[in-house]
Amino acid sequence: MESPSLLLLITLLAFAFKASVAQWTPAFATFYGGSDASDTMGGACGYGNLYNAGYGVNSAALSTALFNNGASCGMCFTITCDASKTQSCKQGTSITITATNFCPPNYALASDNGGWCNPPRKHFDMSQPAWETIAIYQAGIVPVNYKRVPCQRSGGMRFTINGNDYFELVTVANVGGSGVVSQMWIKGSKTDWMVMSRNWGASWQSNAYLNGQSLSFRVQTDDGRVVTADNVAPYNWWFGGTYTSWQQF
Repeated sequence: MESPSLLLLITLLAFAFKASVAQWTPAFATFYGGSDASDTMGGACGYGNLYNAGYGVNSAALSTALFNNGASCGMCFTITCDASKTQSCKQGTSITITATNFCPPNYALASDNGGWCNPPRKHFDMSQPAWETIAIYQAGIVPVNYKRVPCQRSGGMRFTINGNDYFELVTVANVGGSGVVSQMWIKGSKTDWMVMSRNWGASWQSNAYLNGQSLSFRVQTDDGRVVTADNVAPYNWWFGGTYTSWQQF
């Protein structure tokens, strides 16, 4: 007969597994950025050129209800058009996108007539190439179902360093697994590990003087996993540079 502690552990693991199974949730989707997605580059998450960041054109801007003040940057969703509610779907298709931008509310318009990203609506403003995977161009807006999924990335995490002396602003991109960075640390070759704070979007800041030191980063995603990327940036790193690690989730 199992001990009470073992039964409790089994129960907790079963609960955690059940909770981890993503459920489909209804929302709506529109598109922006042009047929080549050129106008989706940059955005509120701070990734800049989405090709360089590892995300490409399969991206979307999230409404307030989904964006979570930037804490959802890098999150991956599989989206499918709801063919039970519209004739504009491309049947049997789905697309996995990365959250790279914010779709702001427009309170001058009604939520069901142009103010698509107004709270509390759950809405994806997708890149046009991603949109046209699941729906026809002429539709403009369609009902969808979505679920959060693990992020599949190619290569290691990428760290772009901006700022100035005594202020390192680091944007981390191409994050696999959860995709969402919940905490970061930085270490110079002459320092101990230092906790960074979120500045905005996917950018984290440190207020240390680290010039002339090789830099290491420790990244924690919102599922609690931690990966350490040692000596990613060499001692002669420069502001504006992007440095790619071998490490990935």
